[in-house]
Order: sequence, then structure tokens, then C-alpha cells
Amino acid sequence: MKRQESVLKMTDASYGKFECAICARAISERAFFAVAALLFAASAAVTIVWCNSMSAMGGMTMAGGWTMSMAWMRMPGQSWAGASSSFVCMWGVMMAAMMLPSLVPMLSRYRRALGGAENLGKLTALVGAGYFSVWTTWGIAAFPVGVALAALEMRHPALSTAVPIAVGVVVVIAGAFQFTAWKARQLDSCRDAPGPGALSPCAATAWRHGLRLGLHCSQCCAGLMAILLVIGVMDLRAMAVVAGAITVERLAPAAERVARAIGAVIIGTGLFLIARAAGLG
Repeated sequence: MKRQESVLKMTDASYGKFECAICARAISERAFFAVAALLFAASAAVTIVWCNSMSAMGGMTMAGGWTMSMAWMRMPGQSWAGASSSFVCMWGVMMAAMMLPSLVPMLSRYRRALGGAENLGKLTALVGAGYFSVWTTWGIAAFPVGVALAALEMRHPALSTAVPIAVGVVVVIAGAFQFTAWKARQLDSCRDAPGPGALSPCAATAWRHGLRLGLHCSQCCAGLMAILLVIGVMDLRAMAVVAGAITVERLAPAAERVARAIGAVIIGTGLFLIARAAGLG
């Protein structure tokens, strides 16, 4: 009889600990989503303010009837180091606003794979830092390319005149990219969920996992980001459309079909831009 009572007490204690663990995990998840929502709201607000300030400054009217974004220009009295730093800061905030809606589910899957690991919040933050470090690297690479192209377009009016058609061609190519097997593989990699025990709950593994997610994500988004860069890197409407397309193709159940549908719309838009630039529409 005493043995049965002892077993019952142990069972009740174990059940109580289990309930506490479930409760703690639920609180942790709510805190995770709350922090993610706050980061998204803050980055979106800063991006809107930055884009509006850039729009208020206007742009440079170029041969061919288009306007060059001031994102590729230095402000009066600003050094090139200062201009590049400002661009990378803007890029980082913009990427946070655009990518968080599709990154949060990936981080949630990472957290589930680790279960009740200690320092889960810090490990999650490391994954996010690794992820955004990849996007920051792309921003650092994009700025000198954009500046060089802007300089060429200002020096050579014939090149500037061809830009509207070139933009349409880039958009068509980006749309065709949505139909490739390579795109499908990268999209699958972004949606894969690590199984329980597949990842070690340590800082180095978290950082590498974030880098891996960032590489797959940036490769998957290459076509869509090319559209943003050629249409207007600080254009809020283009930014919202591209971010929406990225999020939908990541979260939709039939991801590959959605990606192809997005590709068809993009190709149609690119053909329209080419026709308009050629004076046919």
C-alpha cells in the first residue's frame, strides 16, 4: 500500500513537472512571436520613414524618361564611405521588414526542433543574426555595383536611354527564373523543417544554421530581389509587392505552383514594361 502511494506521488510530481514545462514553452513561444512582431513593426516604420524622405528629395531625370534613385548618390558633403554605410543601414532595416514574415516560421521550426533547450532565446537570436548577415553582405555588394552603373548611365546618354527596356528584360528573366528546377530546390530548402535532435543546441550550430537559411533564402529570392533593385530599391510599392510574393511562396501549401503563378505575372509585367519602353503601349 505504501509502495502504491509512493508511486502515485512520483507520478503526480512527474506530471506536475511536465505541465510546468509545457506552460514554460508556451510562454516562451508567445514571447518569441511578440518580439518578432515588434521587430517587424519597428523595421517597417523606419523603412517607410526612410523611403518617404528619399522620395521627398526626388531623383535625377535621365535620358529615356526615367528617374534615377538617390540611393546610389552621395548627399552634399557626404563621403563615399558615409554613403555606403547609410545604404547598408537602410538595406538592413529594409531586409528586416521584408523578410521577417517568411523568416519567423523558419525560426519557429528551429525552436521546435530544439525542444526545451536552454538559452533558446539566445540561440534563436543567433540564427536570426546569421540569416541577416547574409542579406547584409548582399547589400554591401549591391551598393558599388549600383553606383558604378549609375555613373555609366550619367556619362553615356545612349546607355541611359536603353535602361527602360533593360529593366523590362530583367523583369522577364526574373519571372522565368520562377519556373526553374533550381528555384524549386531552393524553395524546398527554405521550407524544410529540421527534425528533433537534428541540430545541436549550441551557439556555433545556431550561427551556421542561420547562415545556411540566409544563403538558401537569398538564392531563392534572387529573381525577386533583382526586380526590386532595377525598379527602385527604395520604392515602397515595389518593396511591398516583392515582400508579399516572397512570403506567399514560402507559406503557401502548394509552394511550387504559387511560385510559378508569381512567375507568370512577373513575365507579363516585364513584357508590358518592354512594350511601353518601345512605344508600343
